[in-house]
Amino acid sequence: MKKVFILTGEPSGDKLASTVVSKLMIQNFNIEYLAVGGTHIKKLGIQSIFDLKDITYLGFTSVLFNIFKIRKKINITVDEIIKFNPDILFSVDSPDFTLRVAEKVKSINNNIKTIHYVAPQVWVWRKNRVKKIKKFIDHMLLLFNFEKKYFDEENIKNTFVGHPLIEKKKIIKTTLDNLISKDKMIISLFPGSRKSETNVLLPILLDFIKLMNKKNLDYSFVFHATDENKEFIIDKVKNTNLDNIDVISDENIKNQVLSSSVFAVSKSGTISLQISSANIPSIIIYKLSFINFMIFKLLVNVRFANIINIINDKEVIPELLQKECNADEIYKTVTYFLKNPKLIEKQLTDCKKTLEGIKSKSSSSGEAALILNNYLIP
Repeated sequence: MKKVFILTGEPSGDKLASTVVSKLMIQNFNIEYLAVGGTHIKKLGIQSIFDLKDITYLGFTSVLFNIFKIRKKINITVDEIIKFNPDILFSVDSPDFTLRVAEKVKSINNNIKTIHYVAPQVWVWRKNRVKKIKKFIDHMLLLFNFEKKYFDEENIKNTFVGHPLIEKKKIIKTTLDNLISKDKMIISLFPGSRKSETNVLLPILLDFIKLMNKKNLDYSFVFHATDENKEFIIDKVKNTNLDNIDVISDENIKNQVLSSSVFAVSKSGTISLQISSANIPSIIIYKLSFINFMIFKLLVNVRFANIINIINDKEVIPELLQKECNADEIYKTVTYFLKNPKLIEKQLTDCKKTLEGIKSKSSSSGEAALILNNYLIP
């Protein structure tokens, strides 16, 4: 029996990994799995060697303060992988964790094939990482076609598979009557998957809702949570006495709610691709500590935080970052868009054109699974 170790470092990577592994399970029944994963991987019946939240940190200082814990987890993970002796180490995103593990594993057992899904954003910062990655990654699976040149330059085997979050999904219709009042319009809110993100963005979003409610009671607000942070968000919402808020974590319900929304406010990240793919207008918010932001500014070489804006080299989706990431600015921007349908139409048109340019011709997760399976077939 062949073996695959799945290595993720945060909830979004866990979700991406599960889309690929679920397809691999259909293509090949004869595989034993072990993982560092979250709820999505566990739902596939795969054991995780420890809880994902133990290694999920936001920002340079948070990582620095927890460096010894992270190093310990890296060493534990490496030991477990070597003990498991997989044919493939399938690492997903979170390069500062997953690639460190992959490098150590490869140095101990060169026979383990290392396949990484979601290339580190070398086009944003630390471009020289590519030279190092060449030494221990056998195959890089790319989300975006424009990334190929960076890995081709170093002769790293790579394949553009596309982004699974912009694939058309079959939504199983369920009634939302018990969740959302029919006479209210939905605004979807995405406060992040990491608790450290949610801690910062949730209070800001709750203050934004209070401002909206003062002026207009026609809206219902739905927080899109993960299984890991759902209870945390619910507890915070309970303390506000706001009665037009719901918190959901079921993936199918989240997709249905998003497609029924009139607007979305989202933290910066890949979720913005899913929002754009659902043809929903949105804005991006994010806030780091002052020190983390200054380090970030020194290291990155792009003007924007959002991938849609980076590809277009202009602000297609408004970004409210740092000082601008506050309830007043979010309220002003959201209401301005809602009052100007032409602005919404322009954003959706630009996003649609951008997505068409980065979509793969086939299923991203299916293509990635096929590549994994090819390494397992003698």
